[in-house]
Amino acid sequence: MHRRVRVLIVDDSASVRQTMTAILSADPDIEVIGTASDPFVAARRIQEEVPDVITLDVEMPRMDGITFLRKLMAQHPLPVVMCSSLTEDGSATLMQALEAGAVDVILKPRIDVPQFLQEASIRICDSVKAAARARLKGVPANRSDRALVSHAPEPKLTADVIMPAPVAGQAMVRTTETVICIGASTGGTESLRVVLEALPADCPGIAIVQHMPEKFTEAFARRLDSLCAMEVKEAADGDTVLRGRVLIAPGNRHMLLQRSGARYYVSVRDGQLVSRHRPSVDVLFRSAARFAGGNALGIIMTGMGDDGARGLGEMKTAGSATIAQDEASSVVFGMPKEAIARGAAGKVMPLDSLAGEIMRAGKR
Repeated sequence: MHRRVRVLIVDDSASVRQTMTAILSADPDIEVIGTASDPFVAARRIQEEVPDVITLDVEMPRMDGITFLRKLMAQHPLPVVMCSSLTEDGSATLMQALEAGAVDVILKPRIDVPQFLQEASIRICDSVKAAARARLKGVPANRSDRALVSHAPEPKLTADVIMPAPVAGQAMVRTTETVICIGASTGGTESLRVVLEALPADCPGIAIVQHMPEKFTEAFARRLDSLCAMEVKEAADGDTVLRGRVLIAPGNRHMLLQRSGARYYVSVRDGQLVSRHRPSVDVLFRSAARFAGGNALGIIMTGMGDDGARGLGEMKTAGSATIAQDEASSVVFGMPKEAIARGAAGKVMPLDSLAGEIMRAGKR
């Protein structure tokens, strides 16, 4: 009998609590130990039984979710996944939540759209299980290394559904311009900030897939743009990959690297979930293998699951330099671990060394 992830759901909406309970309880690796209509009820519930993960609504009566999150992280740090409606204001608030210590952000499920509900269910369950494994700031590493034996995962689509696998010799021969492709998931928002803040304004162009819901990626890009020397923007279809520019894949859209002559640009498109994600790191990495080859550097960072591991291997085979973030600096050592196990990572490096490696790649 394996130990399931015990979850407390905090939301002022009874219908949301009911839907979230149904979604999480349907996963054999998750147990909902209770629900709370506001932070005060939640605090009493935590005194009775400490959950492994809390899902927390942003907007609630008596005390908002951000205030409760800050109090919780100061007094009794626990992995928290923030829930929000699909709004511009909500996305800006969720940036504050990530800075305050939330492990991940998810959209509230909408029961009126069956396709949305199905995909939202996958993301919600995956986010909760990833949060259960997350290393929290100021908490000993073994706190989060709880045993979680997952059942066999559902079949996952590969990048084949978006574009064919790269063909040997198809990528452009080595030129002077380098393109950097980065993939991250749980813990990636703050880890990416650390890397990008350390880069100068003339850094090689960067394309990033960070697993986040739609709308939130735009707010995430704006936040990074205000902190970094490079220009950071949510990618639009056809955007050129330029020195000094970072393009972040829009939430709920795949992003592919393309080439026209010597110019690299991105294609933003719809499509099925790949490796349980949209955007998918595997899709970005495969496109880099196909069109950039030895002109690319691929970096896979913190996150749960295996999205990006296959694609990083394809990049390495195509002649790209490849790096995986090391275990000690990863919030969740899932995606990098899988890439390393597959032999896809040419190097394994700590978070604070990645910016230097990016600059060295640009000078080669």
